[in-house]
Amino acid sequence: MSVGTAHFGGPDRPIGALRDLLRQRVAAVPAGGSIEWVTYYFRDRGLAAELVEAHERGVNVRVTVEGRPRSARANDRVIQLLEEPLGNNLRVVRMAIDGKPLSKLLRSRLHAKIYCFSHPDPVAFVGSYNPSSDHPEEDPQIIQEIGDHDRGHNALVELREPALVGALVAHARGLNKSVLGPWRRLWPRMNRPVGSDSASLHFWPRASAHPIKRYLYELPRGSRVRIAASHLSGVSAEKMLLRLAARGIRIEIFTDQTDRRASPDLERKLAQAGIAVARVVYHEWIPMHNKFVLVEAGMKRSVIFGSFNWSRPSQRYNHEIGVIAGDSELFSAFANRWNVLAEQARKRD
Repeated sequence: MSVGTAHFGGPDRPIGALRDLLRQRVAAVPAGGSIEWVTYYFRDRGLAAELVEAHERGVNVRVTVEGRPRSARANDRVIQLLEEPLGNNLRVVRMAIDGKPLSKLLRSRLHAKIYCFSHPDPVAFVGSYNPSSDHPEEDPQIIQEIGDHDRGHNALVELREPALVGALVAHARGLNKSVLGPWRRLWPRMNRPVGSDSASLHFWPRASAHPIKRYLYELPRGSRVRIAASHLSGVSAEKMLLRLAARGIRIEIFTDQTDRRASPDLERKLAQAGIAVARVVYHEWIPMHNKFVLVEAGMKRSVIFGSFNWSRPSQRYNHEIGVIAGDSELFSAFANRWNVLAEQARKRD
């Protein structure tokens, strides 16, 4: 049995494909059921209204959202829509350091994307998609800054394995009720993987070694690693990639077209080490926001996905989710998506 099903958004897919997927799941939960909703950007007032409607028909709806994302006021309208009906079940993550010097570097942000539904069967969606566009769009300046995620390249994986779903529901509820901050890295449960032989689930921030780096460092010489990374920057990512290349790992990378998300300096260094890097270019407002890794080690195939970025804040401070899955169906789905990215990567002038 497969761990789950991959769903994709992108300029080759219907606009709002992932948004509509979540909307359908919200509508399918009956009275007495539950919805856990955790995201970084949430600007979609239509989806917010669907959550309010679910709450009013007797669904236990918990929403946890970042209160000061990079575009600081982006979530304010949705927060205003949700705060009265949801009451204490709405958690807006704000911290004392917000707006102060170094807060962009040191602040622990809620960057995970988790959408859990109790009915018609228990599932949890994780991946890269934020409902960050509004309909109709009344603030195009924000879209210019953060990108149109209803048109951009994104993924959500619908997990069905009970151990993974249960852990994600518990984690989402913890984010909704606990005091958040970088000190959570010291909690034992943040440093323990959850899952089975077919898939393991990992949380950030954490004090123990980065599980994805550790997994990649154990690959045998001659392995192939393909990385779709919306963000690619920082000394840590550079060291990891150069170390893997020096050990004989063949690495290919697709990243976003913007210099802010992917450092041109790091791109040059990786190219000098023989690492193939290409930027996926479509339209300036349509981001390559995927976050996945395809691994081929001999006959073994695995795929890694989640909310994590290859950047310093993501690896050291932020609340993130990552899954390592040895699932042939999921691997094939993401490999096919890699081929779609390859078509657009070749279109760059």
